[in-house]
Amino acid sequence: MTAALVKNLRETLARVRGALMRRGRNAHEADDLVQEAWVRLACYERDQPVERPEAFLMRTALNLSVDVHRAQMTRGDEVLVEDVVLIDIAPTAEATLLAKERLERLSLGVSRMSETTRNIFLSHRIDGLTIVELSRLYGLSTTTVHKHIAKATLQLTTWMEGW
Repeated sequence: MTAALVKNLRETLARVRGALMRRGRNAHEADDLVQEAWVRLACYERDQPVERPEAFLMRTALNLSVDVHRAQMTRGDEVLVEDVVLIDIAPTAEATLLAKERLERLSLGVSRMSETTRNIFLSHRIDGLTIVELSRLYGLSTTTVHKHIAKATLQLTTWMEGW
């Protein structure tokens, strides 16, 4: 290659790179896309001549950029494994043991409630029944159902204090 051809090629590649960067690609991404477009041009020229290589490079690089953008929108950004920091979010053995002890303490506190208060409280908190549904189910006023839930909550809060 002559010096003039090398200079012309560098200018062409710089223009393609600049166009990619104006469209939001960073320098590294633009360089990768320019290189891929260059490889495609070289492969294409093996079979047939390209009259306007700069236009071919520009269109190919821009199309590749669009393809990368669509892939990122569909699959998300690609991350190198070396760049990933894995964090184990599983609880420690100590945290698991403490949680088990708290749950046992809570179960004991629930078992110490009167049967009606316990049933209303658990139906409300665990089964998700509303105050109105509970009042119909137990034949009580909504105020009485509220009192049972408040009583259970207070008992459990006091029982679990310090745990």
